[in-house]
This record gives sequence, C-alpha cells and structure tokens, in this order.
Amino acid sequence: MGALALTANNKYKDPFVPLMPGVVTAEYGDIESARKAIKKGVTAAVFIEPVQGEGGVYPAQTQFLSELKQVCEEAGALLVFDEVQCGLGRTGTLWGYEQFGVEPHMMTLAKPLAGGLPIGAVLMSQQVADAIQPGDHGSTFAGGPLVTHAAVAVVDQVMGDGFLENVKGRGTQLREGLSEALSGVPHVVEVRGSGLMVGIQLDCPAGPVVGAARDKGLLILTAGAGDVIRLLPPLIVSEEEVTSAINTIKEVIAQASREATNFVNNSFKSGLSPKLGLDHLDGSVLMLMGNRVDQAESQVGLGSE
Repeated sequence: MGALALTANNKYKDPFVPLMPGVVTAEYGDIESARKAIKKGVTAAVFIEPVQGEGGVYPAQTQFLSELKQVCEEAGALLVFDEVQCGLGRTGTLWGYEQFGVEPHMMTLAKPLAGGLPIGAVLMSQQVADAIQPGDHGSTFAGGPLVTHAAVAVVDQVMGDGFLENVKGRGTQLREGLSEALSGVPHVVEVRGSGLMVGIQLDCPAGPVVGAARDKGLLILTAGAGDVIRLLPPLIVSEEEVTSAINTIKEVIAQASREATNFVNNSFKSGLSPKLGLDHLDGSVLMLMGNRVDQAESQVGLGSE
C-alpha cells in the first residue's frame, strides 16, 4: 500500500483509501515545482521515472534530473528512480538513468527482471546499503531459487554481445520510421521515446487505434490521458518486425481518422449535432465534441492506464 500511495492517479488509489500519509506530488520536469515540494529534514525520498511510462512516454531532461539530484542531496533526501518499465535494456542501455548520466541513490526493478515471473528488486548505493542491517527488510517471496535463476538468465541475455546494440538500432528504426510514416497524418502530434519505449502523441483518444491494431495482430497500449499510443515491443524484435509494425500503425491510424471524419460529415448531413452524436467505431463508444473525438469514460479497457 505504500507504493500505491506514491501514484498521482486517483483511479488506482481511490478504491484503497486510506493510504500511507505524507506523500506530496510535484510537476514532472519542473525543477521549481520540485524545490517547493522537497523540504530539508522532512522529505525522506523522491521517487521518479527517468522515462515516464503510463504518464505518456516522456523522457526526462538531463538538466532536470541533474538539478533534482542536487536538490535531494541538499535536503538530505534520497533520489529513487523507478525503472520497472524503462530499466534492463528497454532504452538501449542496461539502466534508463545511463541515458542521462545521473545516478540515483536507489532504483526499483520488477517485471522485466525475471522474464515474466514475479520478482521485485531494489538496487542501492553503498551509502544506503551501509545503513541497512540484516533483518531490517524481508519478503515472503524474495530470493527464491526459481525466480532468481530466471533473473540471472535474463541479465545474462541482456548483457550478451550485440543485445543492447540491437535494442538501440531497432529503437532508432522504430522512432524514425514512425516519424516519417506518420508525417502529415491527421491527429498525429509527435513521436517520442527512448530505445524500444516509444509513444505516439495524438490529439484524440488512442483507444480505437489500439483496437484496430489488435485486430491486425499488433498489441499496443494507451498511455497519458488516453491520447498516447505506447509501444513496448520485445527487446529481441527484428528489423522486419519493426517495419511491419510501422506499416500496421500507419494503416490503423489513417483508418481511424477516416472513420471519425466520415462520422462527423454524416452527422452534419443528417442534422445531428456532433457535440451530441454517439456512434460505435471499432467497438469503442465515441463522443464527438467539436472537432475532437473523445472516448466516453464508460468504455471499458480503452481508457488511459
């Protein structure tokens, strides 16, 4: 419940209140917002993703992370990087923080560490480790032989010859390929990310695109406010598979854009106001609000996560 208290997303927190008190949030990427929130002698630790995942696939700025560490050290607080999603090769380096040259005092890992088996781990600086004594922390499942052997196998694979170089190469191919393929496509704002952690910012909900891609055999996610397509392909993805994914994404975004435009045009022809119009598009309930297609909040499984 302590970890749940750290999220700013009320959708996750509200069913479990009351949660651990004393958590304060600051604006991501805004060092002045962080300065106001971090209090010397009060703030124990600052948790942040060096590359936001569910927040919309936003890589942090190096200057922001560097200044944030300095603020933490001045306040006597620990800087903790959440690398559950961006760690272990996802960004093209073993750890996400290596993209910025800012080393945290602690780092959290989980899902990718054991290739799908349940595991969590905390890495820490020697200074932090020296403050922990045997017995201070324990866990029912920590250190089990099965899952730790799986974790060793995963790390060996990621650290193998050419593995991270392939992640970097396929990540560059994916981002540059999408930027070129989606240039001028309606509703596409930008492509961003790091390594094989890529987001496509739309100016409308991404749910219909996710559904259409799934029908064509491509699994993608939403992020941010539900208007970002989040791509997290396998780290062993091939050049041919990336090319195929780019083509599929271009096709389904263009398809969703055409269907939304046709719906608006048909609404006007029939005398129906787009502000009140409801229709089904690729299994998603859509609500038209002016020139923007907004997904109804009641639609299950296609909102932001």
